Amino acid sequence: MTRTVTLVLVDAAGASLGALPPFEVSSPWWQEVGPVVDEARRRYGVDVAVLRLLAGTAPRPGVAGAVTYLGQVSDPPATPLVPADVDLTPDPLRAPYAEPGGPARSLAWATEELRRLGRPAQTVRQQRTWNLSAIWRLDGAGGTAWLKQVPLFFRHEAAVLRWLGRAVPGQTTRMLAEDGDGRMLLDHVPGEDRYGASLDERLTMSAAFHPAQLRSVPDAAELVAAGVPDLRGPALARWIRERLAAQDTSSVESLLDGLEGRLDEVRRCGLPETLVHGDLHPGNVRARAGRYVFIDWGDAFVGHPAFDVLRLTDGLDPATAAPIVGQWCARWRDAVPGCEPERAVELLRPVAALRMAAVYAMFLAGIEPSEHVYHATDVAACLTQAIEAASAGARTTG
Repeated sequence: MTRTVTLVLVDAAGASLGALPPFEVSSPWWQEVGPVVDEARRRYGVDVAVLRLLAGTAPRPGVAGAVTYLGQVSDPPATPLVPADVDLTPDPLRAPYAEPGGPARSLAWATEELRRLGRPAQTVRQQRTWNLSAIWRLDGAGGTAWLKQVPLFFRHEAAVLRWLGRAVPGQTTRMLAEDGDGRMLLDHVPGEDRYGASLDERLTMSAAFHPAQLRSVPDAAELVAAGVPDLRGPALARWIRERLAAQDTSSVESLLDGLEGRLDEVRRCGLPETLVHGDLHPGNVRARAGRYVFIDWGDAFVGHPAFDVLRLTDGLDPATAAPIVGQWCARWRDAVPGCEPERAVELLRPVAALRMAAVYAMFLAGIEPSEHVYHATDVAACLTQAIEAASAGARTTG
């Protein structure tokens, strides 16, 4: 799959210069802008910083099709530009890295931090930009580092990385620096993201992740005090309702009405509240030589640990998922004698889908309208999953 890219250019002051002729990029994923930057340089000799998405159309949002970005250049390119009618009105929800000058300011901070650490950057490459993050790769004689900048609703990721680095070193990316305003400088983690991981790999991932959750039990209050969202018990029900308030939730009305009662039953299952990754799919796990490192903690919260095993098995058929859930339950029974992890998992299946619907609703409420295309169908899809999970649970217990 490919995408057809139109790149509208602005200067450092944000004034429109016009658009480059459309061109094809082999990578289909809209948020991956590294290939866009590379192809613009190869075809037109222009060095561009992609700022944000302007528009996109595709059968599946965010993948292939036709996409238009806004990019900043220092000087107009030699290639004649096509006049572009584009709305450059400021938006209060626009990320700092999506503004003209934003990437340069962020890179200036990152390169200064690397210089201070004695590992100056020699090359910089923009990797990704969208409503959830902007990422640049910085290489030098001292190794590779990554600049990651996130919006307001993900800024607790730095607090999570600080705690993990101290409490369970080696479990995640090492944070080299952070500015308290969404920028993080991260050390490189060798390996590959394990999208499409096998059952055996997922079993190993789940086992490798367990010590971090167990270690977080006595530090739950500390994590909340540091800014990690508190989604323990009734707080989760309130959080879900608040974020879904602007959505059509008529299809899950009975689930929402019974949420506190269901979560009270979960509490009686006896498992402790822990640090929860929040998006523990194999793509957020990097592997090398049998070692697993867990990355991308922006969705993290303090709450019930079962949410992570449910995410790790999301999309698997029940027979494939059963060993992963079974071993997860056995570990928690060993750690907390007398608890009922199997029951907790079944009670939380529809809640996990409701929580994801609330997460996507939070994204939509916190990003500018041109970026909504990425998540436009996600809330409804998760509400449907919640209904299906509740129905399956009712049949199992009925």
